[in-house]
Amino acid sequence: MMKNLSLILNIVLIAAVGYLYYHSFSGKKKDGPAGTSLAPSQWKDSNCNRPPIAYVELDSLNENITYIKERRKELETEQKGIEADWENGYKGLEAQKNNFLKKGAAITQEEAQQFQSLLMQQQQQIDGKKQTETQKLNEKSFNVMDGIQKNLKEFLTKYNKDKKYMYILTTGTGLDYLVYKDSTLNITNDVIRGMNEKMKSAAKQ
Repeated sequence: MMKNLSLILNIVLIAAVGYLYYHSFSGKKKDGPAGTSLAPSQWKDSNCNRPPIAYVELDSLNENITYIKERRKELETEQKGIEADWENGYKGLEAQKNNFLKKGAAITQEEAQQFQSLLMQQQQQIDGKKQTETQKLNEKSFNVMDGIQKNLKEFLTKYNKDKKYMYILTTGTGLDYLVYKDSTLNITNDVIRGMNEKMKSAAKQ
C-alpha cells in the first residue's frame, strides 16, 4: 500500500487544486481583467503580468511540504511494522512445525491432527491480526489524505483571493498532462512556503 502513497497524495492534491476553480469562479465574476492583482499578497511570485492560469508541481509538494513528508514516513513505518509482525508470526509457526517433526516416528496420528489444527488456528489469528491492523492503517491513511486536501483547499482559496487565477493545473510523475509549461506560471514554491507555514501554525494550536 505504501508504495502507492505518493500516487495517492498526488490524486488528493489534484482534487484540491481542481476544487479551487469551482469554489472561486462558479459564481458571478468580478469586473476587471483576469490575472490582475487587486491587493498585496503575502505570497509573491515572479509573474508580474499574471495570466488567468497557473500550475503546481505535485512531486515537489510531496517532497517539500514537511507535514506530508512526516505523515508519509509515519504510515510507511507502521506498514513495515505490520509486515514484520506477520512475517515473524509465520516464522514462529515454522519453528513450531520443525520442533514437532523432530519427534519423528513417535508422533501419533491423533497428535498430528491436533498439532495441525492448532497450527491452522494460530495461522488464522496471525492473518486476522494483519488484516485488522491493515484496515486501521488504511483508515488512518484516509484521514491523513483528507486532512491534507482540506488544508490545501483552504490555502489555495486564500492564496487565490488576490491572484485571481481561473485555473490552477497540476503536473507530476504519472499525472503530467501538460505538454508545455511556461516556468513563469509555476506557483509551486508559493504553495510549498504557504502550506509549510499553515501546517506549522496549525501544529502549535
